Amino acid sequence: MAKVYIIFCFLLTFASNCGKTSSVAVTGEGAQPQVQGEVEEQTAPAPLPLRPAAWETQAYLPQLRGQRIALVVNQTSTIGKVHLADSLQHLGLDIRKILAPEHGFRGTADAGDDIKDGRDVRTGIPIKSIYGKSKKPSAADLADVDIIVFDIQDVGARFYTYISTLFYVMESAARYGTKVMVLDRPNPNGHYLAGPVLQPGHESFIGIAPIPVVHGLTVGEFARMVNGEGWLPEGLQAELDIITMPGYTHQSVYDLPIAPSPNLPNPRSVYLYPSLCFFEGTALSVGRGTNRQFQLFGHPKLRYGDIRFTPTPGPGSADPKLKGELCRGVDLSQWPLEKARAHDIRYELLVEAYRDLSEQGVTFFTRPDFFDLLAGGPRLRQMIEAGDSAKKIRTVFKAELAAFDQQRQPYLLYP
Repeated sequence: MAKVYIIFCFLLTFASNCGKTSSVAVTGEGAQPQVQGEVEEQTAPAPLPLRPAAWETQAYLPQLRGQRIALVVNQTSTIGKVHLADSLQHLGLDIRKILAPEHGFRGTADAGDDIKDGRDVRTGIPIKSIYGKSKKPSAADLADVDIIVFDIQDVGARFYTYISTLFYVMESAARYGTKVMVLDRPNPNGHYLAGPVLQPGHESFIGIAPIPVVHGLTVGEFARMVNGEGWLPEGLQAELDIITMPGYTHQSVYDLPIAPSPNLPNPRSVYLYPSLCFFEGTALSVGRGTNRQFQLFGHPKLRYGDIRFTPTPGPGSADPKLKGELCRGVDLSQWPLEKARAHDIRYELLVEAYRDLSEQGVTFFTRPDFFDLLAGGPRLRQMIEAGDSAKKIRTVFKAELAAFDQQRQPYLLYP
């Protein structure tokens, strides 16, 4: 216990003496390699130094003292190597419960798995799932809570569900009179906008708001936009406080110190995710069941590509698509990080794969409804089926991206 406390005191001192922060309050071909489990990873270049808002303890601890607190956190919610829940508990703050999102409090569950209620072994804090039958806190969940603290690393894609969790947390908090504090974190894909803006009537947990696939917002900026644009139902407005990050810009390169979810194991996968996730609605694998998740794609009948791989069950992927089938595919895991760090969605990958499999009579869109949810409507699928080029697809979405860029300006907290 003493060791943990000494580490935490060091973190507090370090954070307090480094930088100044602000709180923004808003009311309202050749040999074919085989991938069977392990593949050696490249070492990423050192990123620029940058710290999430959780380090800026002097900006938020005074507001939390005397409050009954619920935490929306997971394995990424750390100050250095100390978890936020441990930190706040050691300071004697009143942590009533942890509200666990997709993948759970410790971040080990498969995508889509129900998260169970329980109690954290390390801290003894009760854990209440907000990913399962209900994806938002209930009145009972918040009856003994004054403030909800949200501190989760996002990756900047609309279909990555942590911003949907934040949306529902804000809705419940507004409905039941609970404050929300967001400890902001860098968006590793925050340097560009891309993809279709979600169309009305296509809302889901993987598309909660009318934003592009790559929205260019931090979680704090997203929360401000939800409030400011009146996206919560029934005119609800959350009482919102954003703790910001000193020195962050939307061009900042941030190497996530902890994998945000089991199938995004490294920066390359995070950068490629907004493009490759669309394959989840198709016949192709994106590498679940290998150690190159979201860094390759393939299918047993694909006629091009430089790699062979066989999806195999493992941690974070108990039943991967095309399990046990030898696939041919395209390996992006050797791309330099500067190439993987995109400035647009790589529609060319989808268009080429669709053409190749369709010519062989293979059904490409095996889950068309799910693909449309990922895309925020049917337009992208329909253009691919019509044989449109990647260039034409980008042209179609250009105007709505420009309009969204203007719409988001009042809510940006960073240059």
